[in-house]
Amino acid sequence: MIRYLLFKYLRFDKSMPFIMITKLLAFIGVALGVCVLIITMAVMNGMNKSFIDKLLTMNYPITLYPKTTLIDEELINELSKDYKISPFIQTQAAIKYGNEMRGAIIFGIDFEKEKEVNKIFKDYYLNSNLKFPAILGNLLASRLEVNKEDKIHIIFTNLNANAFSITPNIKSFYVNNTFHSGLNAYDSSYVYVDIKDLQKVLKNNEITGIHIDTANPKEEIKKLNEKYKNNYFLVGWWEQNGNILSAIDLEKKALFFILMMIVIIASLNIITSLFMIVLNRRNEIALLLALGTSKSEIQKSFFTIGCFIGFIGIIFGCLLGFFGLWFLDTFDIISLPADVYGSSKLPINLSISDFCFIILGASLIVVLSSLYPAYKASKIDVLKTLRNE
Repeated sequence: MIRYLLFKYLRFDKSMPFIMITKLLAFIGVALGVCVLIITMAVMNGMNKSFIDKLLTMNYPITLYPKTTLIDEELINELSKDYKISPFIQTQAAIKYGNEMRGAIIFGIDFEKEKEVNKIFKDYYLNSNLKFPAILGNLLASRLEVNKEDKIHIIFTNLNANAFSITPNIKSFYVNNTFHSGLNAYDSSYVYVDIKDLQKVLKNNEITGIHIDTANPKEEIKKLNEKYKNNYFLVGWWEQNGNILSAIDLEKKALFFILMMIVIIASLNIITSLFMIVLNRRNEIALLLALGTSKSEIQKSFFTIGCFIGFIGIIFGCLLGFFGLWFLDTFDIISLPADVYGSSKLPINLSISDFCFIILGASLIVVLSSLYPAYKASKIDVLKTLRNE
């Protein structure tokens, strides 16, 4: 009975063409809604992943700072057995070249170790015989108008006292290269110098912290906290950028629910088409009930019709969405500014969890849209309907 009614009421009826139009609109609406959701979530995930990758490159997975105990060689050697690490000294200074002067954040690092944990630094560091080499962000270098091997003067915030006055600590460095991370906050203020050179200038061997590279930072930070929590504290990259990540997550959730409204609106056409079938076929439904068809069979039949329209739309929307992702990934129809995003190609990354949520949400809407019309079809008064018809 269910199969009979399904094919009977899904066929085109010349006497009632508007019902078929309504069913087609419901099918197209659900398909477009799912398609738009898949493409939008994939593009948003790709953009977010690209941004977080850049953020992680310069922020590092885990950073260890001293709490009650200074960082020593014993700790560095101990951590280097299990992780790729890069000890660093961080300080503030002013960079002077010619008549230009800019503020900067100076990082004293071991160049070889930093290359293991910082992809940006590895790409731009040049092996050279320069004494006191420095690597500047490209925006900072352009504002100072410096080129490779130019001599710059770094004016440190710590002061030297002599018999007559207090003078700032100034040291000349030579530009090894400039780096481009894609984030203006880093490119306009970061300067990398050799940690030994910086220790000589500051006359201080105290290490500010240790950058730790690991593939599973959220798991490893728990282990490290258990071991070093009394003497050191550790910060994960997600903790340093909590506000940004929360904003990205909120934006993604809000956009998901907003775009899901397309599927909800399309589901109204499922309700409308089912009600139109019930109203125009109520005499046939009453006759079937009079001949012994149970109300549950009628209800299941109309529920199946609504779900069939909706789920076919979901399947077609998935195919259309994946085709759209392939098209966007294959052809550069949308070009991005490479200096901002690091690549001119639109980043696309559809996660399995997002795809499952899209299918689950669309399926739930389709099921709920089919319930009430199916219930009303099973509640037709047989005697009253047959008497009037």
